[in-house]
Amino acid sequence: MKQNKWGLAFLLGIVLIVLSACGAGSASDGESGDASGNSEGNGEDEKQVIELATSADYPPFESINEEGDIVGFDIDLANAIADELGYELKISDMNFDGLIGALQSGRADMVMAGMSATEKRSENVNFSTSYHSSGEMFVTNPDSDITSIEDLDGTTVGVQLGTIQEEGAENLQEDYDFEIQAMDKATNIIQELKTGRIDVGYLDKTVAEGYIEEQNLAGFDDPTEAAPGMAIAFPKDGDEEFYNEVNSLVEQFLEDGTVEELEKKWELNK
Repeated sequence: MKQNKWGLAFLLGIVLIVLSACGAGSASDGESGDASGNSEGNGEDEKQVIELATSADYPPFESINEEGDIVGFDIDLANAIADELGYELKISDMNFDGLIGALQSGRADMVMAGMSATEKRSENVNFSTSYHSSGEMFVTNPDSDITSIEDLDGTTVGVQLGTIQEEGAENLQEDYDFEIQAMDKATNIIQELKTGRIDVGYLDKTVAEGYIEEQNLAGFDDPTEAAPGMAIAFPKDGDEEFYNEVNSLVEQFLEDGTVEELEKKWELNK
């Protein structure tokens, strides 16, 4: 009997070793996948992710709706790009002046935030073909006596940090005597304007027109600047194939009417 017990224990040990080896092989097979991250062993394809960075305080290009979702013209265009390429879009909201840093540190694959493709920014990022152009506008309170660029002397002008408007305001200081107050968000400019802590806000024209209508404000165009168009920003030394894919789609969407339809949806061409 003792021999039979030892023989049975030996056989059970062998069976357990074989079963364990089979289990390890199955797990390994299930984790295998191609270089793009698509899993093949479990029968479910996992989409590659586009990490999009934006600054969601710039309606109608990007803002946060009542449900807490980031929406806008740029977001719709980014979703159209991701859908066409078969990617999943993941959006990160941050201050505008941190967007280029997010690209440089690898925390984002691309930026869409109403960003103008200036020569200065092009030193640090690559830009796609421009997909929209608005121009700039000064925003004032409705009872303000500031009605033209000549009235800026002695005023305080609010701009958003890191924007082309901040750069444009600095250029205008060469000809006009005003103080610049830079802020993290466009919404802060409007709040400061309405409470009288600044005299003028300087914004993208489409954004400014939205605030003027929404907040019962006034304003006038900047006649001095022909701003470069808005474009998607990419890391300077990023994935060239990905850049070419996205840029080709931007050009396709400009030609086939996709961009125009989105501009109409978000009332960019009033």
